[in-house]
Amino acid sequence: MKKIRKPSVSGYFYPGDKNKLVDNLKQYIVAEGEKISAIGAICPHAGYIYSGKTAGKVYGKIIPPETVIIVGPNHHGYGEPYAIDENDYWETPLGLVEIDNEIRKQLLAHSRYLQTDSTAHMAEHSIEVQVPFLQYIKPDVKIVPVVLSSYHDANPWYEIGYTIGLVLSECKTHIMVIASSDFTHYEPAEDAEKKDKLAIGAILQLDADNFLTTVSKNDISICGFVPIVTVITAAKVLGARKGILVDYSHSGQVSGDFQQVVGYAGIILDKD
Repeated sequence: MKKIRKPSVSGYFYPGDKNKLVDNLKQYIVAEGEKISAIGAICPHAGYIYSGKTAGKVYGKIIPPETVIIVGPNHHGYGEPYAIDENDYWETPLGLVEIDNEIRKQLLAHSRYLQTDSTAHMAEHSIEVQVPFLQYIKPDVKIVPVVLSSYHDANPWYEIGYTIGLVLSECKTHIMVIASSDFTHYEPAEDAEKKDKLAIGAILQLDADNFLTTVSKNDISICGFVPIVTVITAAKVLGARKGILVDYSHSGQVSGDFQQVVGYAGIILDKD
């Protein structure tokens, strides 16, 4: 019997009705210019009304991959600290998405830290909100959901990134890695933009060490800083040479509250 992970934030972070969700995605996913066969990306994971525009610009820019490893933070602290979901499928209002079991097996075989665990994924929204975007641009896409906790020891974050890169380097199909993260949380828009610009600068240089230092030194409340480190590391193994800032926005542009904003960056990691 196939195991299916049911949606946790459908009807809350994004429409629970299929037709309304498709209408949302049509609005957000705008194809502009030549598409990129991206190695990796960083996308926000707030409610679509706030961050859908920024995420959609990334998804509208990439050539749809066959499989996507989606790396998200563990907001709730449930389950294993470095967890790949053990279900066979994820369900959204757009239907079922298959887990790429072969890639999952390879990651588990080569990593000292990754474990299968569905508890860590059960209530986590950071990966779930990416899935409808991927289904929209490629209905038969496969995913590998990975949740990482922000424990003090940074070694696993880098090691998991290296492992992802090495496993994918042996694959002949187009597989992407996506870090799911929002940026500065609940600060005035001017302060958030200044801080986020510093962090984005390090990401565009693919400098994970400098990114971590910048986040710590400037007290930047990026919830997915661990997935970003992991995805930068994986992308560099796969030959990425630069980051491209596709869009930056913040919640105040929707809510009208410029005193307590959350920042959203859409970034593509590419070879050229």
